[in-house]
Amino acid sequence: MSVPVVLAGARGHGRWHLDNIRRLQDRGVVRLAGICELTPLTGAEIPDGLGTPEQSADLGALLDATGARIAVICTPIPTHTELALTAAARGVHLLLEKPPAPSYAEFRRMADGVAEAEVACQIGFQSLGSHAVPAIRRLIAEGAIGRVRGVGAAGVWARDEAYYRRAPWAGRRRLNGADVVDGVLTNPLAHAVATGLALLGTTRAEDVTGIETELLRANAIESDDTSCVRVRTPRGPVTVAATLCAEHPGEPYVLVHGDAGRITFWYKQDRVLLQRCGHGPEETEYGRTDLLENLAGHLEHGTGLLVPPDDTGAFMRVVEAIRTAPDPAPLPESAWRLLPEERRRVVPGVDGLVAAAADTLALYSELGAWWAPPNEVST
Repeated sequence: MSVPVVLAGARGHGRWHLDNIRRLQDRGVVRLAGICELTPLTGAEIPDGLGTPEQSADLGALLDATGARIAVICTPIPTHTELALTAAARGVHLLLEKPPAPSYAEFRRMADGVAEAEVACQIGFQSLGSHAVPAIRRLIAEGAIGRVRGVGAAGVWARDEAYYRRAPWAGRRRLNGADVVDGVLTNPLAHAVATGLALLGTTRAEDVTGIETELLRANAIESDDTSCVRVRTPRGPVTVAATLCAEHPGEPYVLVHGDAGRITFWYKQDRVLLQRCGHGPEETEYGRTDLLENLAGHLEHGTGLLVPPDDTGAFMRVVEAIRTAPDPAPLPESAWRLLPEERRRVVPGVDGLVAAAADTLALYSELGAWWAPPNEVST
């Protein structure tokens, strides 16, 4: 029988979850039992085929009333831990959107509480459901690109000024005394960080030996929109550069560097390019396992979870380093310009700089960006 699901947070990105639940419901995998929103969804906001699920602003009461076995939590970042523990206390399993928490302490409180309650928890890094991830790990293990020197990742996206007005927590480091940490590396391009760590096989908190950050902002926000981070691990560095102020937005990618070749992974497209000595380039497109479907399979058939909390511990170390770093430095006005027709700010030259960081594993300041301050080191 299909697994009953409650969705907490059905607007914004939650709309993607509604559509995904409908897809899985059509296949008999899950059934939407309820929606938790402060303001109930109208009939027009609920996709056809999902019927009239029960609605409430009280997640605990809704879980009790519906008998849901899974709660999908897609609410503001500071609410994740409390809502996850509310579900866990009722024996309800979880698909928790990324980032799982705004601080490492909150992450541990959530993960430890979930483990104590003996419920399954999947963290919503959808890119880690790509079949390309284990395929790349196999290529690395087989020595396809020789000894791995490190991993770089690049993300050049664009967000207009309205993006930061879509919710009170958008673009904030903290709100009403609570941590938010809604920066480019911790939220919109968090997949680049998590995927880079996953390809190197350094996903757990203890895999991180040091972190360097350079956090900047062109927009009039608290948080960062143009940043880079270098994570030190026993298997090599993971350097991630990202911006929401791109001149020409493109697909984010992760680049594995070997001494005899390299592997490029466009993780939103599940597309892999293998380049190695003595061979022509080989490009492959892979399938993907949906994380909610994987969680339902775990409950029904014992399928292994793809993204349990402890496998995001290294990512949460990065979140913590960003949280405790000095507030992002505002870029000088001469370093950015406004595109009036798109109502967004761009940083000239940042697209190439992000690509260079992924290619060389260097930080912005090391690449000679005149507006980049010295990096902040966290161990």
